[in-house]
Amino acid sequence: METAPQRKNGEKIAIVGSGPAGLTAACELAMMGYQVTVFESSSELGGMLRECMPTYRLPRKVLEADIEHMKKLGIEIKTGVTIGRDLTLQELSQEGYKAVFLATGAHKSRKLRIEGTELKGVIYALDFLRKTNLGEEIDLGERVAVIGGGNVAMDAARTALKLGAKDISILYRRSREEMPANPWEVKEAESEDVKISFLASPTKILGEDGHVTAIECVRMELGESDETGRRRPTPIEDSEFTTELDTVILAIGESPDLSFLPEEIEVSEQNTILVDPVTMTSNLPGVFAGGDVVSGPATVIEAIAAGKRAALSIHRYLKGEDTKCGEIEISVRHEGR
Repeated sequence: METAPQRKNGEKIAIVGSGPAGLTAACELAMMGYQVTVFESSSELGGMLRECMPTYRLPRKVLEADIEHMKKLGIEIKTGVTIGRDLTLQELSQEGYKAVFLATGAHKSRKLRIEGTELKGVIYALDFLRKTNLGEEIDLGERVAVIGGGNVAMDAARTALKLGAKDISILYRRSREEMPANPWEVKEAESEDVKISFLASPTKILGEDGHVTAIECVRMELGESDETGRRRPTPIEDSEFTTELDTVILAIGESPDLSFLPEEIEVSEQNTILVDPVTMTSNLPGVFAGGDVVSGPATVIEAIAAGKRAALSIHRYLKGEDTKCGEIEISVRHEGR
């Protein structure tokens, strides 16, 4: 029977957030002999893995096995605690935590600024996936459009199909080559009869009696590259078209919620925490960050790698070593996400 590792020291480390980056860092540090506490604002551990990842992609028994492993390592778990509201970073320091790893993810849906988003039948993808995972009944109707081109858009489209919608289409304003979703995600969606309309951008969501009835779009063409390196889409004159719908799922991106941070922590123009890319250290001594809260929405495998990198940097920091000394070799198993 697996037992918790013998404590090598008395240092306490706080992990804020229990998504893949936080869970990975917690396990790595516990195996090094540190006293680790995970703080999670939700009632259960797992972050986006539990709340928004479809069960066909991550069976819940796999997640529960990882959490059980954490418990065997002696990691303390505190759910229902929101850092910044219930407990500040300063209070964590006062309670004896020598290092803090911020791994709160990117849970805020970006808003689509067009007319009609307030209509009944319009839902943001993360809310849709979260409600589905919680077992809530959602009446999608038969005709569903997903706006966006990332992995979340693919998950939303495939989940809608599994819930019984008959006609699923994804509207993406660029071409297949510029699509941020993993190619295998796109191929899997198309193999399940999800239709993808490229070079199409919504301009207005139409409704009747407060409910969605259709979406108005315009055809796009690609011009010069923008700041992301992808070609910038521009509308084609007189190319508008309308499609009748029952539900619109908005999946145009996610961003971190940094409202819990003290003003001293530096953030980027993209609303992510600024850290040293090698050591994951923020500008505040003893405060580290990694995962989507630093990178913006990325893959599970990247979050796991960030958690491993942060754990080693925290260990070096607490030992008084140069956090940049030597190579940080990260080895993680591919999760297909």
